[in-house]
Amino acid sequence: MHALLDQFKNKKVLIVGDVMVDAYIIGKVDRVSPEAPVPVVNIEQRDMRLGGAANVAVNIQALQATPILCSVIGQDQEGEELMQLLAQQGMTSSAIVRSTTRKTTTKTRVISNKHQLLRLDHEQTHDVLEQENLALIEAFSQHINDCDVVILEDYNKGVLTQNNIPVLIDIALKANKPIAVDPKKNNFLLYQNVTLFKPNLKELKEGLNSDLNLKDKANLQTLVMALHQTLGNKMTMVTLSEDGVMVTDHTHFEFIPAHIRNIADVSGAGDTVISVAALCLACGINMKTMAELSNLAGGLVCEESGVVPVNLSKLANESQYLL
Repeated sequence: MHALLDQFKNKKVLIVGDVMVDAYIIGKVDRVSPEAPVPVVNIEQRDMRLGGAANVAVNIQALQATPILCSVIGQDQEGEELMQLLAQQGMTSSAIVRSTTRKTTTKTRVISNKHQLLRLDHEQTHDVLEQENLALIEAFSQHINDCDVVILEDYNKGVLTQNNIPVLIDIALKANKPIAVDPKKNNFLLYQNVTLFKPNLKELKEGLNSDLNLKDKANLQTLVMALHQTLGNKMTMVTLSEDGVMVTDHTHFEFIPAHIRNIADVSGAGDTVISVAALCLACGINMKTMAELSNLAGGLVCEESGVVPVNLSKLANESQYLL
């Protein structure tokens, strides 16, 4: 399995979707404000991290591959902060489109005693404007031949739309690049003919407007086959939370159980799963091994507090027990 992970090193991954800044204000609360019945937070620390599709890029980099982020952000202070974070990570910003009419998504969490007191969102979620859309497609086109796999990372923040999703997929297919999709509800059924479609259970139910009990494997398989009839995707991988993952090429189904973990935080696990899965696609790794490795990686990040990338050393050490 170490040799398998070594294959990731030379791969380039083109990631398209909603990037954001995850900001944290951390402090102590020891009194209530005299102005209103709210806690007073004495700020001790501020932290900013790459979030959304940019967190996928952080995971790709942690796996020793090279991420290329393609997105639309604002010409605002938050956009400058995101560009600085990319530079600090040593990531290229050559496919980032800057817009004077759009806010850079930033989610600021106020935390005290390891509990979140408040979240402040600075964002616009309407679809990118036509000029921004054309610039995004142009940036994607310029980098498509330089990558080994494409990830479409949809957070429903307006970068991936009904206007550009078919165009981006068509460009990638013509360039013979595998495409992995991490979907959300709004655009769920727009991702036609991709290589790998990776929803979680909630997204699958919402995307197909189903009330089936998906804990029942037969129901899950029925719904996944219905999805395949609509999308024409080659493979589907559904993350099942504490039950692991299910992967299928729509002929064979594999159910991979979750590893026993001390779960600290599930945030960002989906980003890790799609990152590992996409690199497996780029390396031509078989479906079952892809699912096993992705499942293991997702479990490892759940043992850490906050959104963190996968630890390659831990993944390498534990993956030896998969085979």
